[in-house]
Amino acid sequence: MPKLLLSLLSMKKASYTVTAALPYANGPLHLGHVAGVYLPADIFVRFLRMNEHDVVFICGSDEHGAAITLRAKKDGLTPKDIVDKYHGIIKGAFEKFDISFDIFHRTSSELHHETSSDFFKKLHDQGKFIEETSEQYYDEEYQQFLADRYITGDCPKCQSTGAYGDQCEKCGSDLSPTDLINPKSTLSGKTPVLRSTSHWYLPMDQHETWLKKWIQNGILDGVQQHDPKLWRNQVIGQCMSWINGGLRPRAMTRDLDWGVKVPLPNADGKVLYVWLDAPIGYISATKQWALDNGKDWRNYWTKAEAGDRKLVHFIGKDNIVFHAIIFPILLKDHGDFILPDNVPAYEFLNLEGDKFSTSRNWAVWLHEYLEAYPDKIDELKYVLSAIAPESKDSEFTWKEFQTRVNSELADIYGNFVNRTLVLTHKYYEGIVPSPLAFSAEDQAVFEAIEQAPRRISELMYAYKIREAQTEMMQIARIGNKYLADQEPWKVNKTDPERVQTILYVALQITANLQIATQIFLPATAQKLGKMLNAENLSWSSFGSSTLLAAGHQIGEAHILFTKIEDELVQSEVEKLQASNQLKSPYPAMKDLINFDDFSKMDLRMGKILSAEKVEKADKLLKLQVHTGIDERTIVSGIAAHYSPEEIIGKTVLVLLNLAPRKIRGIESQGMILMAENAEGALSFLASEKDFGEGPTVA
Repeated sequence: MPKLLLSLLSMKKASYTVTAALPYANGPLHLGHVAGVYLPADIFVRFLRMNEHDVVFICGSDEHGAAITLRAKKDGLTPKDIVDKYHGIIKGAFEKFDISFDIFHRTSSELHHETSSDFFKKLHDQGKFIEETSEQYYDEEYQQFLADRYITGDCPKCQSTGAYGDQCEKCGSDLSPTDLINPKSTLSGKTPVLRSTSHWYLPMDQHETWLKKWIQNGILDGVQQHDPKLWRNQVIGQCMSWINGGLRPRAMTRDLDWGVKVPLPNADGKVLYVWLDAPIGYISATKQWALDNGKDWRNYWTKAEAGDRKLVHFIGKDNIVFHAIIFPILLKDHGDFILPDNVPAYEFLNLEGDKFSTSRNWAVWLHEYLEAYPDKIDELKYVLSAIAPESKDSEFTWKEFQTRVNSELADIYGNFVNRTLVLTHKYYEGIVPSPLAFSAEDQAVFEAIEQAPRRISELMYAYKIREAQTEMMQIARIGNKYLADQEPWKVNKTDPERVQTILYVALQITANLQIATQIFLPATAQKLGKMLNAENLSWSSFGSSTLLAAGHQIGEAHILFTKIEDELVQSEVEKLQASNQLKSPYPAMKDLINFDDFSKMDLRMGKILSAEKVEKADKLLKLQVHTGIDERTIVSGIAAHYSPEEIIGKTVLVLLNLAPRKIRGIESQGMILMAENAEGALSFLASEKDFGEGPTVA
């Protein structure tokens, strides 16, 4: 039996502690957050619960760190005002969206401060930190040291602007504030100065050897701890990039007045680093849940009590190194805790051709969607799961939302269910008919449905949640096709006894669909359960062809999914564009290049000697251009704007060293550079003076 299948089968008896990344309480949730962390985590946990795993689902708001204090200063409020406001908004949105956390806690709680302080103190007493005095940036106008996120500048590795003092979100590089080029304080906007301050550092460089074995091979202290084949490539790749680049000591304390105070006598004005504080929030939240429910929190976290329990962190890709490198180091150094079994990280979800942007309000906010469309919660869940950025960035558009809801949920899932139930009421007064002989087509359907639990389970245990939902929809597709092929509304006129079997089969498909739907679309599953008068169908019976016995009375049929109208799509797109005050009508700037890249381009003036249309190509002209050093052929897509006759003798700007390529069988040896206005009209980029051909453009 293959090793991967053995690993998947072993999971069937495992216990789980599942966490979802703590959202920062400095703003509301948008759909990118939901698709990339919370919805897939919720689906995974619902699957575990249905399969009777011992599982606890932990989350809470992250209420410390520079992002909170920056928002507070911007809004003229206290940090507590900010976290109280957004904790309420986020928690309320999760509840309305039916994300089934066992607890949604807060890192501002007294229990969390106590837990984090004890954790830090133990590591300190064990000598796991090194204390160092270093030069750090200080804002003289605000008279305070600047934590990582209080400093921005140019990334020294990719040259992009707006990199933070701890990380470049453009290229993902680990940074220190002093690495930044042209650093600026986010408080005053001025260049900070360096001053001496002391902090406690985690010597991450001392952990590279065991981290490599653990991440790449799943081996910890000589024992197989997890299956690396189940870890996503981007997680292993990003971690190994950090490790191979050389880990560096990282400060675990900050000079701030908001956060968990450093529990040492010589640490006035210092708090714990947010990436030490925040993941400990998973532990403190579990403690609170255990207190509230008469449980022992250690059964979910500590090695002696938790045993082989699997710790799983659902996160976005920008949090990979914190959950797969820094937090595991801290847990291992502490000595008492289990390490993550998996860190299923998601890529980014984009929106209508652009990145989600809080500053530009280019976002669909979860709480606003729920307020506007409280009856379309499962529709959003379905679409976000269908486009989930599991292995690469993906995109949400309102048009695709409409298409998937209408053509998949309404036309396939909803149509099949409605037809089945309406016909059962029409022909048999809502009573499941007794089947007669099953045809080959009937048997084929039963065999396909019987395989559905195995297919979905294998995908879920492998964290392929998007594909698992596709398998759920495949059940609806099988049912829809079966009814369309069998045509009971026609057969009833000639062979009514055959219709008994057809609808019996269709009802068994519907009942199996209801079980699968419980994981992905819980509200829909509940509605369908009531319609079938079978609300307690369990995963253990999934795949059966006898879920609804002959003689069972089903309930009334109702429309499960209404179609999305064009007006909704238009309204939402217009609202998005209107709220995006800084959105330019022009394309966004492409990625920055450095001067060396620019200097490789050979730009010269050239004179067009001849021009003719390319056969069977309305937009192309074949040009002969003299560049001063040679005469060459260039194919240019300007025929819709200029006739051959009017451009002969024109001085034009030529990109000379562009690699030749064949266009319509003609080798083009360069590019004519043109300007295009908002209406799409073109004009030549040439000097108002006739310099002649040849000189390099300066």
